[in-house]
Amino acid sequence: MSVRQAPGYQQGAPERTMDEDSDVEEEALANDYREQVGHEDGDGYDLDRSGSLGGSTQDLQAQLMAAAQPLEYQASLEVKIASYDSYCNLFHFILNSEGPVDIELPSYYWAWDVIDEFIYQFNSFCSYRQRLAFQQSSTSANEDELTVLRENPNTWGCYSVLNVLYSLIQRSQISEQLAARKRGEDAAPYAGEYGNRPLYQMLGYFSIIGLLRVHCLLGDFSLALKTVDDIEFNKKAMFARVMAANFTTYYYIGFSYIMMHRYADALRHFNHILIYVSRTKNFQKNAQYDSISKKNDQMLALVAICVAFHPTRLDDTIHTALREKYGEQLNRIQRGGPESLPIFEELFRAACPRFISPTPPDFDHPHLNVDPVEHQLAIFMEDVKNNMYSATVRSYLKLYTTMDLTKLAGFLEVDAETLRSWLLVNKQRSRQIRHSEGGLLEGDVVNSSDLDYAMQSDLIHVSEAKVGRRLVDWYLRNLARTY
Repeated sequence: MSVRQAPGYQQGAPERTMDEDSDVEEEALANDYREQVGHEDGDGYDLDRSGSLGGSTQDLQAQLMAAAQPLEYQASLEVKIASYDSYCNLFHFILNSEGPVDIELPSYYWAWDVIDEFIYQFNSFCSYRQRLAFQQSSTSANEDELTVLRENPNTWGCYSVLNVLYSLIQRSQISEQLAARKRGEDAAPYAGEYGNRPLYQMLGYFSIIGLLRVHCLLGDFSLALKTVDDIEFNKKAMFARVMAANFTTYYYIGFSYIMMHRYADALRHFNHILIYVSRTKNFQKNAQYDSISKKNDQMLALVAICVAFHPTRLDDTIHTALREKYGEQLNRIQRGGPESLPIFEELFRAACPRFISPTPPDFDHPHLNVDPVEHQLAIFMEDVKNNMYSATVRSYLKLYTTMDLTKLAGFLEVDAETLRSWLLVNKQRSRQIRHSEGGLLEGDVVNSSDLDYAMQSDLIHVSEAKVGRRLVDWYLRNLARTY
């Protein structure tokens, strides 16, 4: 997923001192976003990306500006390969010059656009290559492209992209700087010769967000979360001042949490960014508005999935938007059962990232290739199948303090052993890690359900105190309907 913005750059964007949860800070963040939108209608940079890096500052700056420009949607394979070579030349020059490159950074908006476009082209190329490898029909045009791809197996390779991102982080020593700031220390002594330069500092910072994204695209969700341990997730963070970076960060964190069955943490991150988007929608416009609106809908679909697995109260703004966009689907997946499976699959396909494989496909034996999206979907649907009767089971258990396993299996029209496995899975799933402090992978194990039960032989024992309260509530509700 990429929220791609029209280029907008500002010289010397000022730092702001903000209190984390104040209205003044919210207004400052909104003003930052207005600056980005205000530049959207300005003239972009129309520069040739295929030129070699020269020694002059003007040549380098031209290449830097060109690196932030979106590639044409229908660009040919030759153009995509030339763009990759251009990025390699640019990053090689920045990382391996004798001493830091001395050039003025256009803005932190620009730094994000460079990393965002770099990863977007990588993702698009891998998806295109995978799609071409799966095609059964052969045409002369396809054969020509397949020949080019076979001859360039390392073009937009996973290793080279990860190497660039890790090298920018290491060269800038941005992780050490961020860790120092977290400890309340001055970051300057940790920056080194390169990290004190805005060019390296900003590219290194947004490369951390880029790693989160790439590792998620590769399906390594725990490593994706681990890479952003040094980032501070508050409204003072640099990524929060760039709308596209802000949206991308919370999307990939939330999605990684979903795939790790940490639905409460996923909802917390989705809620944060969706509320922010709702506050800024009055000055979103043109192509940027269309892109953000689409990604907003995708995130709402993920919220629906989380709520189905982890029923909870949502912010009124999000609840209203969710009901308007996915009201019928939400009702069906909350009811559970086999009828919910196609809806879960539909929502996942609509909202998931375009997963990629870490290795090039086998063009000669297409049947051996594994579709990364289908692979992740299969993993997700296995979890859905294990939990599809949770809502129905809960509705029965809420009315009993003790219930026979065979009797409940009869209600659900399944055999007792299948029900037993469902109950064990549901019991295990109700124990989730919830983040409180520290790294995103850390947290405390909590019971995420308001219903607790234990199994003894063929009897299910529900927590008596909780059931008593629920029975009273249920009785009063039905009594009110009667009269």
